[in-house]
Amino acid sequence: MARIHNKAYFNQKIVPIADAHLSVASSAVLYGLSIYTVFYVLPEKGRFRAFHLQEHYSRLRSSAKIIGLTWPKKLSFTQFQDIVRGLLEVNNPEEPVFVRATVHADDLLPGTRSRGVSTQLSMFVYTASPIMKPSGVRLKTSQWRRIPDNSIPSRAKVNGAYVNSVLAHQDARDAGYDDCIFLDQSGHVCELSAANIFMVRQGRLITPDTSSDLLEGINRRVIIELAEATGIPVQERAVDLTELYIADEVFVCGTSAFVASVSEIDGRLLEKKNPITQKIATLHAKALRSGDFL
Repeated sequence: MARIHNKAYFNQKIVPIADAHLSVASSAVLYGLSIYTVFYVLPEKGRFRAFHLQEHYSRLRSSAKIIGLTWPKKLSFTQFQDIVRGLLEVNNPEEPVFVRATVHADDLLPGTRSRGVSTQLSMFVYTASPIMKPSGVRLKTSQWRRIPDNSIPSRAKVNGAYVNSVLAHQDARDAGYDDCIFLDQSGHVCELSAANIFMVRQGRLITPDTSSDLLEGINRRVIIELAEATGIPVQERAVDLTELYIADEVFVCGTSAFVASVSEIDGRLLEKKNPITQKIATLHAKALRSGDFL
């Protein structure tokens, strides 16, 4: 289990993690009305490399805009970066970590609304333990469908929406699998409970497009760019479940999943050799080590 570091950012200051808490009467607790992002940080010789921090900040802002949450006052990217740096310095991790940044709606009993509700930023740091093993991942198609974008927007990382992921992930675990595959309302492949999915067919890298009710993952985009830069053709389109059954390779990716190869889907075994997956995983690991210094 990942270790949570002792200090958190909450209520505009750094406090002990035990003191970073919201009221049980807040919108964040009552309705799951918070938006968040998680990013990878690598300590290096007394400094910290953050992976695509600007994009994580931008996605957090976009999530707030999509669901109508007020952005915390004066929280520019520079200030956000300073908060991240200060939190890392006080916790002083020696191993790679994740930082989870969340904007909470913290008004008390405001009713079911998002506009005009006060918000605040929180952050905490925890060990960058992958949520999946790097190979041999077994997946099960979920009996739960992915929430469509016109119900809860897929492009926004809304805390409350993750009940959908919990239901699907738990169903897969109860059946003896590692994770689930979500389908959209049309029966096309979306993503996992907390990761994007790719397949390889005849040397081409294929992934569901962004109209398939999926999160526009930052690591998803990085992998597409890495593949294209090395001459691997990439196609974003609707993907049928049965295509995964006969794919040459399948892998998943995400901040917390890194890159992990899939060995089985719905009881159907995939090929054990994964040359393109291994190449992508190597390139992705290298990219993680070259994040920008804070």
